[in-house]
Amino acid sequence: MKKTSTRLADGRELIYYDLRDDTVRDAVDRRPLDPTVTTSEVRRDVLLGDAVAIASHRQGRTYHPPADECPLCPSQGERLSEIPDSSYDAVVFENRFPSLAGDSGRCEVVCFTSDHNASFADLTEEQARLVLDAWTDRTSELSHLPSVEQVFCFENRGAEIGVTLGHPHGQIYAYPFTTPRTALMLRSVATHKEATGGENLFDAVLERELADERVVLEGEHWVAFVPYAAHWPYEVHLYPKRRVPDLLGLDEDARTEFPKVYLELLRRFDRIFGEGESPTPYIAGWHQAPFGALEEFEGVSRDDFALHLELFTIRRTSGKLKFLAGSESGMNVFINDIRPEAAAERLREVASS
Repeated sequence: MKKTSTRLADGRELIYYDLRDDTVRDAVDRRPLDPTVTTSEVRRDVLLGDAVAIASHRQGRTYHPPADECPLCPSQGERLSEIPDSSYDAVVFENRFPSLAGDSGRCEVVCFTSDHNASFADLTEEQARLVLDAWTDRTSELSHLPSVEQVFCFENRGAEIGVTLGHPHGQIYAYPFTTPRTALMLRSVATHKEATGGENLFDAVLERELADERVVLEGEHWVAFVPYAAHWPYEVHLYPKRRVPDLLGLDEDARTEFPKVYLELLRRFDRIFGEGESPTPYIAGWHQAPFGALEEFEGVSRDDFALHLELFTIRRTSGKLKFLAGSESGMNVFINDIRPEAAAERLREVASS
């Protein structure tokens, strides 16, 4: 992998990740851009103990542009985009309309391929490995920023999810706090560790899932399963078999096997609902240990956390979505319409030939 860092016309950082070491990236952003102005701030909810990002400047962000005006495609002639070069393998840049900025963190966009009509599932294993390396590099770089406590690499896919740009891409949020979901996990890990005299909860969960009927696919270094208490109609968790706290902890064997396993998982997701259905909308995100201090989680260190990817769709059956209504949105009590065992069976049925 070759990494080339440059700047866009308004000062934002842009980084090319290339498969070839001899690739030259010297294109200049020729757009007449004004400096980026953000109003991002983080406010704490004292009753719930969580945080909300207030980012009113995002009201003006790009919204469903036609394909020939896509800001994530490479620049061609006088059609200028966020990527100055005429081609790329993978690229990361600071979001022009970030939810988090400055002392409130940082937001980046990750473009998986220059092919506007592709998806992550269409990538080759070599391309998918490049994206994994880019995620890892950005996790490392962002973790050193003084305002960053946790790094979340994720992909929103599909208009049903709320995606406003059709080009295959994801995002990276660098939070200035430990997110509520991660805090819940860490509290559970601390409670289990104390109650069992030191047993790791993630290890116990993985051992149980490996022995159960909800395993979807398994490699030498990775396993994907529908969790026992899945929140979503089709939800899969992907774990490395050797527990590590973050992407930086993966060894070369796990990195080499990941593209094959993950691409197969995404392709199965696209076959869940049968022929003629539009591509399955989904959210896929890496859960990594926070980089900040963990004093509030007594007896727990970063090494007690287990890196894993969570993938789920809001589509519950052909032509129908799972909406978060009263119980889910109002009280955070999910109601799943599909038994996790049935979801796992379906995902095994649609294995590629």
